[in-house]
Amino acid sequence: MYRFLLSRQWVILTLVGLVLIPVMIKLGFWQYHRHEHRVAQNQLIADNLHAAPVPVTDLTAPGRTLPRDDMWRRVTASGTYDTRHEVVVRQRTAADEKTIGYYVLTPLVLDQGPRKGTTVLVNRGWIAAGNDLTRFPDVPAAPKGRVTVTGRMMADETTEGSGIKDKRGLPDRQVMLINSERQAEALHRPVLGGYIEQTAPEPPGGTPELVPEPDHDSIGPHMAYAVQWWLFAAAVPVGWFVLVRRERKDRLAAAESADSAESAPAEPLSRTVASTE
Repeated sequence: MYRFLLSRQWVILTLVGLVLIPVMIKLGFWQYHRHEHRVAQNQLIADNLHAAPVPVTDLTAPGRTLPRDDMWRRVTASGTYDTRHEVVVRQRTAADEKTIGYYVLTPLVLDQGPRKGTTVLVNRGWIAAGNDLTRFPDVPAAPKGRVTVTGRMMADETTEGSGIKDKRGLPDRQVMLINSERQAEALHRPVLGGYIEQTAPEPPGGTPELVPEPDHDSIGPHMAYAVQWWLFAAAVPVGWFVLVRRERKDRLAAAESADSAESAPAEPLSRTVASTE
């Protein structure tokens, strides 16, 4: 009574189910690995944010790519700001994650340590865009004289890593990406790899608005998605078995009905003739 499984319809249905099961299992593990990556990154961010600050030159050098393990490390840098070569970074959001404006990127010339005279880029924070995007905005003045900045060490931005297209032909002193190599070419002097995302000192009046620390508490929905895909994979054979039983039951009922119709006694002929007369 299970010969119907060899029909074209059931063969196709079974093959589709056999393909879906490993695909759904794989998608579940993909989401699970994303969950593990998020948990590990949250731990890395938390550890680095709570670590004691170190001199910026301990982590980076001109032309060096910042290792992932050093991302978000707290660093300090002392020197004087080179405001003549200050630029703004376009299309950045404020702390509310809604308002679009600029990041203020100011070179800081180090005045001590083994890299004395070398430049490091400092993201001093966010400012509103204003109405005229074709001119350099009004930027709150950087502190004059010698300053000591504390902040989070960040890697250079690239189009591949950030998804931000590096547009050309922008207005003067405006850029799309924070990239030390690009700024070194513009400054014609060595620039430490990566940049500092300033956390202290707090600017007067709260502007530029300091960039808030990255979220390292939420783990996202990836684990829930993984369990969901695995449940879908388990539901495929269960659903197939239910459909098979239902099909078999319907076929048995249809066969019994056919047998009952064939075995029912015929009405006597005499009665039929009499009723006709």
